[in-house]
Amino acid sequence: MTRPLDGITVISLEHAIAAPFCTRQLADLGARVIKVERPEVGDFARAYDGRVGGEASHFVWVNRSKESLTLDLKQPAALAVLQELVADADVLVQNLAPGAAARMGLGAEALQAKHPRLIVCDISGYGEDGPYRDKKAYDLLIQSEAGFLSVTGTPEDPCKSGNSIADIAAGMYAYTGILAALLQRGKTGKGSHIDVSMLESLAEWMGYPMYYAYEGAPPPPRSAASHATIYPYGPFPAGDGGTVMLGLQNEREWRAFCEKVLLQAGLASDARFDSNARRNEHREALRAIIVESFGALSTAQVLERLDAAQIANARMNDMAGLWSHPQLQARDRWRQVGSPAGDIPALLPAGRQSAFDYRMDAIPAVGEHTEAILRGLGRSDADIAALREARAV
Repeated sequence: MTRPLDGITVISLEHAIAAPFCTRQLADLGARVIKVERPEVGDFARAYDGRVGGEASHFVWVNRSKESLTLDLKQPAALAVLQELVADADVLVQNLAPGAAARMGLGAEALQAKHPRLIVCDISGYGEDGPYRDKKAYDLLIQSEAGFLSVTGTPEDPCKSGNSIADIAAGMYAYTGILAALLQRGKTGKGSHIDVSMLESLAEWMGYPMYYAYEGAPPPPRSAASHATIYPYGPFPAGDGGTVMLGLQNEREWRAFCEKVLLQAGLASDARFDSNARRNEHREALRAIIVESFGALSTAQVLERLDAAQIANARMNDMAGLWSHPQLQARDRWRQVGSPAGDIPALLPAGRQSAFDYRMDAIPAVGEHTEAILRGLGRSDADIAALREARAV
């Protein structure tokens, strides 16, 4: 079955999460992604942990369906191999240290002078210019700079996201930027340069709290897992030790919640709680009432009442609950993909497609495809042996 990016070749000088997440999604759509890694050790994310049969959890998530080519780009012979690959590629993605690609002659301006159809996507912490250009940028640092930590956590303590949200944001904008550039090239015949900043990516996702604090207004308070300004909207304990997440959006739902969930219809007109603003003002008193009511019920019983009242709700799952989630099972969202540790389960990309099947191929071992790629460039056995002898590959 034809996929949208069949025939597109992507070369990626990538490590960690942002660029690999971008290129894995391009591979999901059929692109050939050649991942350039350091000889022997590879992408340093391979060594983050060994939780997946000896493979790293971060790495297996963002590196399926790729080819691994090892090159020591400090050696001219290895750099020549890369330049030869780039000459026939459609896209180059890199998230090396600031300025590193340009120093190797792999900056967008130099490459596009030779290859005008090439799309070059640079991913960095702060972008290619400005006073922060050369600062090191890790996910937690960008969460801090983008103000994410200031609105996440409890009133006492800020809290970072439990996943790599700044990397994910940058990877998503790089991915969609490349798709847009491919469409644009189809119209103009010319490639483009995409400069993706982690800071700008996460800042875009901070739009609501930024505007809430417009012109110096107080920002949303940190309110743990509860909503900062709508109440009740957040987690509540059930009598069996489970946690139920629920959210009310309007006064009709508030009345239904009182009548059908709390079984206290009169509470709806209590002067402390008869508008969202007053419920938010008196949230501790209302929380005590809700907790007392839920304390006599199991998690399943609370969810049943909330469903009957058509109140939005969710069970607060842990990772085991997500692995076994009945909705993912019912929609057949799991596939098996190969890896150096053997077959492992992997989620299909979000968005079920009727026109094509996503590519779900193996996660490569370090340098697994080096010899095949070199032979594809016309290198002989003697050439490959010489490159190995010099530890250029």
